[in-house]
Amino acid sequence: MPPTLASLVHHTALKLSVLAGEDRLETPVRWAHVSELADPVPYMEGGELLLITAMKLDADDPDAMARYVRRLVGAGVVGLGFAVGVAYDEVPSALVAAAKEEGLPLLVVPRRTPFIAISKAVSAAIAADQYRAVTAGFEAQRELTRAAIGAEGPAALVARLAAHVDGWAALYDASGSVVAAAPDWAARRAARHTADAERLRARPAPASVVVGGGGAEAGGEATDRVELQSLGTGRRTRGVLAVGTGAPLGTAERYAVHSAVALLTLTTERSRALREAEQRLGTAVLRMLLAGEPDHARAVAGRLYGGLLDAPFRMLVAEAVPGGGTQASHQQHGAYAADETAAEAAAEADTSAGAGDPDRADPLGVLVDAMEAAAARTGEAVLVVPDGERLIVLAPDGGAAVAVCAEHAEAIESRRGAATRPRERAAAAPGGDLVVGLSAPAGPIAAAAAYRQAEQALSVARRRGRVLVEHEHVAAGSLLPLLADDAVRAFADGMLRALHDHDATGRGDLVASLRAWLSRHGQWDAAAADLGVHRHTLRYRMRRVEEILGRSLDDPDVRMELWLALKATAPATPTLKS
Repeated sequence: MPPTLASLVHHTALKLSVLAGEDRLETPVRWAHVSELADPVPYMEGGELLLITAMKLDADDPDAMARYVRRLVGAGVVGLGFAVGVAYDEVPSALVAAAKEEGLPLLVVPRRTPFIAISKAVSAAIAADQYRAVTAGFEAQRELTRAAIGAEGPAALVARLAAHVDGWAALYDASGSVVAAAPDWAARRAARHTADAERLRARPAPASVVVGGGGAEAGGEATDRVELQSLGTGRRTRGVLAVGTGAPLGTAERYAVHSAVALLTLTTERSRALREAEQRLGTAVLRMLLAGEPDHARAVAGRLYGGLLDAPFRMLVAEAVPGGGTQASHQQHGAYAADETAAEAAAEADTSAGAGDPDRADPLGVLVDAMEAAAARTGEAVLVVPDGERLIVLAPDGGAAVAVCAEHAEAIESRRGAATRPRERAAAAPGGDLVVGLSAPAGPIAAAAAYRQAEQALSVARRRGRVLVEHEHVAAGSLLPLLADDAVRAFADGMLRALHDHDATGRGDLVASLRAWLSRHGQWDAAAADLGVHRHTLRYRMRRVEEILGRSLDDPDVRMELWLALKATAPATPTLKS
């Protein structure tokens, strides 16, 4: 604790006594300063004990002393030491009255106590306080380090930090969820600051913000002073640490918070070498699975990914949609296994739309962060492999990672739906636009099939303008929506153009007749009845179709192509708005 006026008065070697301001002696003293100026205020910073002999003051003038003391109080001077036996044998009554009026502590300095002795006492006390703070900070650092490398990891570190700052602490992961809070009651309080953590995550690391501490809650309870610090060394924030206290942090508490930030950054920002090794291992495991070697894949995966291969998993293929920061995203994820620092530097240089927001510049990274954070909370293993300009992810079926992926896609879809203008839709998705294809549940032996399913679902998502499509939904739905493609329509128009040209001359309705005949599976009577013509007329028309197209309707492939062409070019059925 810094020196106070009371500690100086109790200092046996100084022999100081008090004439005014007895109720304010616990005020901290930042420094002791000697000045005989009539107006020393311009040279004060606040918190000083001012030492004077009044050689240049009219100390017997009540008005002059009232103005003098009033200016000292206004400048933040915490006490006034008056040396007797130099210019005055006693402290002038006018000065004593002015000090009492303003509540300024007035100390009597005896003749045998030099000002330098008081200055040395203040300096020594400040140095001792700083030493105690540094020592306490180092001790906190040692305790936090032991907690960080222990079995409980970040949770134990957060608990120790809360004890050191005499308040509460909470850790948010990359997705903005609270993963650790201490004491137990702090989880609810930390949840109130989720939005603050989200805003801090949008800023490049390192960053910090202080909220609260200046008012009262609805129930009349004073609000905490909450300091939030981002975790991470690159462009993208890996997490946020929040510390809540009833007052601003002291020196020792500040050391503890800085140590916690450094340790948590080390745990969230793994070394580049470790990340590269993990990426190479994951790539090797995936290649073995796709090559139909599940036993070798399980042996290579070991403890890192082995648990993922012991139960059904989902395979996910994701890529960023062109535009809205996609190029930066591609650059970053293409370098996941090579050089993350270089990728972050490329993102820094990106001047396209959304480049100022790390999330919009890296939509795939946002998705991976959310999935990995959810998996970490539940102890799941997730395998993430960069594949050129997209990502391949293996995650447990029915697990938290797959659920978070679906929630992330749903959030983007809902924001798109709420946006009405193109510019609003471009900015609707946090982390930019992306498309995701998700396979059906599969085991290691069917990994290749799961990969094909994920790619097929990705293609459907891209065609339909959806964020996420599951292969199960594609297989359970109709094939016809897949025909809603310009290339398919162009093919269909070309195949049927000669028939449409024939019908345009008024020489028969070949297109409608072909549609009726195919819809009735070649049954002449039923198709003729639908058209209201004789079956011989329908037979003649089908021969004309064969002659015009130069293809036989006895060929099932021809019938299939013609049916799909008819479905692809069929006009949409009009619907009335309610």
